[in-house]
Amino acid sequence: MKELNALLKKFFGYTSFRPDQEEIIQTILNKQDTLVLMPTGGGKSICYQLPAIYLPGTTIVISPLIALMKDQVESLVSNGIPAAALNSTMREEERQKVKQLCMQGKIKLLYLSPEGLMSELNGLFPRMEISLVAIDEAHCISHWGHDFRPEYTQLSILKKEYPSIPIVALTATADKLTRQDIISQLNLSSPRIFISSFDRPNLSLTVRRGLTKKDKLTAILHFIREHKEQCGIIYCTKRDDTTAVAETLTSYGITAAAYHAGMNAPLREKTQNDFTNDRIQVICATIAFGMGIDKSNVRWIIHYNTPGSIENYYQEIGRAGRDGLPGDTLLFYSLADLIVRRRFAEESGQTNINLEKLNSMQRYCEADICRRRILLSYFSEPYEKDCGNCDVCKNPPERFDGTVLVQKALSAIARTEESIGMQMLIDILRASGRAELTVKGYHLLKTYGAGRDLSYKMWREYIYQMIQLGYIEIDYSSSNILRITPFGRKVLYGQSTARLAIYKEPERMEKPSSKKDNKGGFKARPIRPVEAATIEETLLDALKQLRKQLAEKEKKAAYIIFSDAALHDMADKKPLTLENFGEIKGVGQIKQEKYGKVFVSLIRFILKKDSE
Repeated sequence: MKELNALLKKFFGYTSFRPDQEEIIQTILNKQDTLVLMPTGGGKSICYQLPAIYLPGTTIVISPLIALMKDQVESLVSNGIPAAALNSTMREEERQKVKQLCMQGKIKLLYLSPEGLMSELNGLFPRMEISLVAIDEAHCISHWGHDFRPEYTQLSILKKEYPSIPIVALTATADKLTRQDIISQLNLSSPRIFISSFDRPNLSLTVRRGLTKKDKLTAILHFIREHKEQCGIIYCTKRDDTTAVAETLTSYGITAAAYHAGMNAPLREKTQNDFTNDRIQVICATIAFGMGIDKSNVRWIIHYNTPGSIENYYQEIGRAGRDGLPGDTLLFYSLADLIVRRRFAEESGQTNINLEKLNSMQRYCEADICRRRILLSYFSEPYEKDCGNCDVCKNPPERFDGTVLVQKALSAIARTEESIGMQMLIDILRASGRAELTVKGYHLLKTYGAGRDLSYKMWREYIYQMIQLGYIEIDYSSSNILRITPFGRKVLYGQSTARLAIYKEPERMEKPSSKKDNKGGFKARPIRPVEAATIEETLLDALKQLRKQLAEKEKKAAYIIFSDAALHDMADKKPLTLENFGEIKGVGQIKQEKYGKVFVSLIRFILKKDSE
């Protein structure tokens, strides 16, 4: 372990292992098959990258996306680790050069797609020394997994062809059924299973329910303004929504772009590169973007639509705060999304299990208890206290006696013989003049107009609460009509009372004046840090400016130069020598030699200026 610790510091800049990493690495070095479940940002990659450096020969890494391979390889090479990828976009001469280096034993990690592995199984592999096989995003192999990919099922051949080579399968999200399927599909031999804590305490969790498109956009604008200069991802179900949201944000002076599978490959690659290199603050994407991003300084995630499962949701919010620093998440939940997701589930070919996954997602969104407890419980991890970092914990709702209001709604449902949906219920309560109400005789109901004192938005919010509290249920098998539950009938007949959370009107935001965007190539600029309340904040701003300029000059993503966590550590410790700089978290030998002088010089300058 002394040698492994030395390699950890030299190449990755860390002086100690995270929870479970050391034991996982020892298991792999003992040539035992291993299944690793570790949340995004928990340090899965080091679990196979460090053994790859330590062992003779080359580690084969199976990865689902070219963009993800590119990120991993670039990060490894920047740390002084010989790594390469073979993918379909490379020219033949590039491919041959990589293969030659592998056969000479000069590549420690070789990244391939499942299809790429199959094409090299009988060509390249017999001519190189393979030490380990790592299968990243292993949930893709399972029919029960949230990102099932048929090409992953071919990987079962690995154990047949190379029975003595250990396999490590890694994923951030997998329930019990998916875990069992991964082991079976890969033919793993008595694997050790490591399940790290799924808790990501640095992520805040917020759900907002029942907003219109206009209200959602307003909320998004406020959210982004509160996260000034921080980059994030907005996940949308529909391709058209990615474009519409990106265009709206752009009109408000926010650099944003859409990303979806319908775009041509060069445009998708350009968009991803612009986001990775901080030329775009916000990317509005379908799940096609999903695993294709390994950017450590994503600070927030918004779900414009409700995800279809907790696995999907957890995987996607995991893109924020990978460096361990705070990250914020915001999910918009609506009945319309639920109906769309339910249709997808029914047409999926795995109706029962996908409907159950959707029901779990619905319960999460509608809950008024700590959201983190619900998430961790889903992954079979007990969590005995409230987290204090979700919307429910931070803002326990102010409630009022809503018994009469609930009785009005339930009475309207009962008087229509439980044959109406939410839209019609609100129209009856507010005495809408729609012709359909008159045709059906709903204007003659005793409850017609009984709730005209409340706005449409208020009624929609309160009906959502009635559904959440169990007074009303949606009959999805009968055109999504509303039905009164036994619990609701107790309120309707005065046998029980109801308390509802007070509705609050969302704020509005004005568009800023348009500004021309001057774009150009790299040009060194004076570093002018903001005057902050503390020297640490001033120093952090200066360090970020320096990192950005170096990233532009080297045409790399800023987080590949140094993570946000490393910059925070520099601002706290204020290293004034190269030796001290080498003690910063995430500063390995290569980066110490390459960037140490310029960062130390800046720190000295800022501290001197502060003391004058």
